[in-house]
Amino acid sequence: MKDPAHSPRTLALVLLACLALSLLCVAYPIYVIRPFRHQGARELALALAVIRYRPLITILTAATAILALVASWRAQPLKWRRILSAAAAALVVVLSFLARVNVYELMFHPIAHPSFTAARQVKLDGAEKVIAVRIGPKARAYPIRVMAYHHMVNDVLGGVPIVATY
Repeated sequence: MKDPAHSPRTLALVLLACLALSLLCVAYPIYVIRPFRHQGARELALALAVIRYRPLITILTAATAILALVASWRAQPLKWRRILSAAAAALVVVLSFLARVNVYELMFHPIAHPSFTAARQVKLDGAEKVIAVRIGPKARAYPIRVMAYHHMVNDVLGGVPIVATY
């Protein structure tokens, strides 16, 4: 009598579930926390919880996918299904590694060495917004247009290290 837990169909469903869960762990936080988009409190809390637990979840899904692949390989006589199972398991393992990459650090590079121009030489639109910082007699303005991409500027103003952020 065949064990239903080791049937090719059950093993394929396990692989698909591992793939879906791993993909969700990587994609959902990126979807929710992307820039220029409103995030609701609940969805942001869920995205942050996913980020917190996804290393453990993706390791478990990768291990489960590899075990399902091994069992599937033995139970599945068709070569194309074996290849498909191997590809799904490999994708789960890749997603497990991607879950450890902070995509926001890749997307938004802080400006480490900003350059400045005297205020009278700057050509900004009349309605353009800036982040202004003043420490004593020294002042700087960081255009929102630039900050929207970089999100951070590491700077020293009046001898004080600062981080302007948006």
